Amino acid sequence: MLKSAEKWIADLGLQQHPEGGWYREVYRSSETIAVEGLAKRFDGERCCCTSIYFLLQGSEFSAFHRIKQDELWHFYQGDGLSVHVIDKRGNYSQKRLGSGLNDGEAFMQVVEAGDWFGATVAPGSYALVGCTVAPGFDFADFEMAEFQALVASYPQHKVIIEQLTRRLSENENLTA
Repeated sequence: MLKSAEKWIADLGLQQHPEGGWYREVYRSSETIAVEGLAKRFDGERCCCTSIYFLLQGSEFSAFHRIKQDELWHFYQGDGLSVHVIDKRGNYSQKRLGSGLNDGEAFMQVVEAGDWFGATVAPGSYALVGCTVAPGFDFADFEMAEFQALVASYPQHKVIIEQLTRRLSENENLTA
């Protein structure tokens, strides 16, 4: 029998993620890449790779954000999860994670560096996934979408942007 979302949160020691949902870093490479060995978009050295557990449940969503690295999403448990992507060319796509391989789901999906992305699960369901980032994740590489700016850039995707952005007060900080 599958565990409940609450049981996974407790058993894995997950905490709330700034973008929404629950997470815990489970791997951070001890080796680093010097800034000279990285693409110019990075402002300092990074570890080689990081990985987290990530869980969404019910009406929770991962808000649109982007990072400077590719991110690999891996499905573990629960129901399917949709990763919503607005790529650098302005195209929207939905990448589905889950065990329903005959229904268009996959065990792994990739979001390319610099693409805006967020995630959802169906109401009343949950998904436990993993996210792997190389070079390793650093909050200096994380940018939360601002609703007005994202809609101004991609007005054709206003409906999904409204669903997957948070309206922040000027004093909120989602990078720590």
